[in-house]
Amino acid sequence: MNVPLRIARRYFVSHKKRSFISIIALIAMVSVGVGTAAMVVVLSVFNGMEALNRQIFKTFDADIEITAREGRRFGVSEAFLDKIRKTEGVAVMTQVIEDNALARYRDNQTVVRLKGVDSTFAQRGQLDTAMIEGNLQLMGPNGTPFAVVSEGVRSALLISTNDPLTPLELWYPRSDRRTLSLSSPDAFNQVSVRPGGTFFIESRYDDYVIAPLSTVATLLQYGRQRTTLEIQLKPGASADLVRDRLQRAVGETFVVKDRDELNADLLRAIRVEKLFVTVTLSFIILVAAINIFFSLSMLAIEKKEDIRMLFAMGATASLVRRIFLSVGAIVALSGAILGLVVGVGLCWIQQKYMLVSMGMASSLVDAYPVQLVWSDVLLTALIIVAITIAVSFVPARRAAQTVNTSLLG
Repeated sequence: MNVPLRIARRYFVSHKKRSFISIIALIAMVSVGVGTAAMVVVLSVFNGMEALNRQIFKTFDADIEITAREGRRFGVSEAFLDKIRKTEGVAVMTQVIEDNALARYRDNQTVVRLKGVDSTFAQRGQLDTAMIEGNLQLMGPNGTPFAVVSEGVRSALLISTNDPLTPLELWYPRSDRRTLSLSSPDAFNQVSVRPGGTFFIESRYDDYVIAPLSTVATLLQYGRQRTTLEIQLKPGASADLVRDRLQRAVGETFVVKDRDELNADLLRAIRVEKLFVTVTLSFIILVAAINIFFSLSMLAIEKKEDIRMLFAMGATASLVRRIFLSVGAIVALSGAILGLVVGVGLCWIQQKYMLVSMGMASSLVDAYPVQLVWSDVLLTALIIVAITIAVSFVPARRAAQTVNTSLLG
């Protein structure tokens, strides 16, 4: 029989009959519950934001990218490309040339992020769900080059994919322009492509124009040089293992990164924010749990005669401390269970019904993304346990010392 717990349960029930102590205990319980629910919900929102960003990255970025360790471009040979294609876990390899360029359509112009890709890009199917107009077509049946533009570029240039007569002009400074002024048309290479479709993912990708690799190579005068090799993995392949295999295959003159490493800064920022929010909410719960301290302190005064009797019957100071620690644990546990139920319930409702909107037009989702991770629930529970011990220990020790001292005296 756990004597401290049985006595603590009786004290917890009996002191509810006392209005003042009962109100403080109730405030403590509700405060801990509100703080616990808030922590579960906020951590779940951060998890949802991280998952949303990963979904956004997956829609556009490759699983793995290979770039030059020094410089922007590097030469490729068929033997080099075959070595990458034959690496275990590689499903598709796309050759990429990417740089800034000037885009003109009718009387409008803007600077765009021009991305030239080979025919394997369409096989990846990444933009299929992001197409809002037209289709992902980069080369017509008669060799006509097409371009797929982002919604931001389409809006800036007022592009119509239904107009087959007006081309999208792409301009890039000539590498051999020597003394020619940039204001001279002869200082630029120029190619024309036909707008074939529009995609929308998120604002960070709103300046992209995707065109055939051969067209972009001609415009930028890259020849057999590339800026990136993008890798799509086979289903079930480990990104870490394939990345290491590719790094060994291409050597130290190249940098091989997976999708998370390519977006490490943003993911790290989300995790740091989550850490700071966790610490902040922990302090808020600690402040809310101070009511447990006052409740136990007054309960110790009220039950002084009972504790004196327990000492007379042979109880030790350790037993009395455990009684009051158990009372604090019961109050905090009741509030924590209430908060966990409410927090998990709110997350489930948001996931199912999407009641709270983000209020942003430039987003893949309308409602706040929420992802409940049970390790966060466990972390919240451990924080509650630590806070409960912290705020309950002092009044429990004082209760034991005060009565024990008076008996010895």
